[in-house]
Amino acid sequence: MGRPGDPWPALDISHDRANIAAVETKTERSELTWAAILDTALAMATAEGLDRLTIGELAKRLGLSKSGVFSRIGSREALQEAVIDEYDRRFLQDVFVPAMREPRGLPRLNAIVRLWLQRAARVEIHTGCLYCAGAFEFDDREGPLRERLLEHILRWRSALKRTVVQAIDAGHLMAGTDAEQLVFEIDGLFIALMREARFLREPRAAERCWTAYERLMRSRQAAPVARA
Repeated sequence: MGRPGDPWPALDISHDRANIAAVETKTERSELTWAAILDTALAMATAEGLDRLTIGELAKRLGLSKSGVFSRIGSREALQEAVIDEYDRRFLQDVFVPAMREPRGLPRLNAIVRLWLQRAARVEIHTGCLYCAGAFEFDDREGPLRERLLEHILRWRSALKRTVVQAIDAGHLMAGTDAEQLVFEIDGLFIALMREARFLREPRAAERCWTAYERLMRSRQAAPVARA
C-alpha cells in the first residue's frame, strides 16, 4: 500500500502477474495438447483411414483421458473434420504458398509440381496421402466427411487449373491446351506415384513421376518464337 496522502497508492500487482502467468501457462499447455491431438489423429487417419479414427483410440495413444480429448474436440465427426482441415492446411502451406512467389505461368506450375513431389517424397510416401486414401474410402459413401474432403480437393484442383490457364495465356503452353485434361493428367501422376511408392515399393517412383511430368510439359509447350 502507498503512504497516507499519496495521490496514487502503490498497487500490489504480484497476484495479477501470477494470474497472467497461470493463464499463459494454461494456454500454452492447451495449444500443445491441441497440436499433439492433431498430429496423432492425422497420423492415424493417413495410416488406417478416417473411419478408424475414434476419440477413445486417440486418447489411448496420447495417454490422455477420453473426456479430456472430448472436451477439446467435441464429437468424433468434429475430430475427423479437423483432421481433414489440418491436412489441407499443411498441404497448401508446403505446396501452393511458396509456389505463389514464382512468376505466373509455367514457372509457377513447375514450382507447384516440384514442391508437391518434394512433399510427397518427404511425407505421403511414408505416411500415406489423405487425399488419395480418403477419395477411395469415401468414393461410394455420402455424408459430411465426403463433402468436406471433396471441397478441399476441388479447391486445390481449381487452383492448379488456374495456374495452367495462366501458363496458356502467357504463351508458355500451346493455345489449344485443354486445361482440364492437363490437370487430370498431372493429378493422375501423383495417384500413380502413391501406388508405385507405397504398394509396389518402387524406390524410383518419385524420379519416374518427375520424368513423366517433364515429358508431359514438353508435349504441351508452345514453340519458342524465332528471333529476327
